[in-house]
Amino acid sequence: MDYHLTNLSSDILIGIVNEHLRLTCEDKQALFYDLDIPGDQLEKKLSDAGFTYDSVSNRYREMK
Repeated sequence: MDYHLTNLSSDILIGIVNEHLRLTCEDKQALFYDLDIPGDQLEKKLSDAGFTYDSVSNRYREMK
């Protein structure tokens, strides 16, 4: 799937990513592969928006 990450707002992106993690991916590496997204690009975009991956809950959460 091609979501054109640079064109999505972080609010939309976090919803897509977390839903995909919840429904189909066991971890973020599977997410990167499944969505055919460069992991470093996704991590940077979400980090810049204030999110970090939590492996325990398998979702991106706001950084505190």
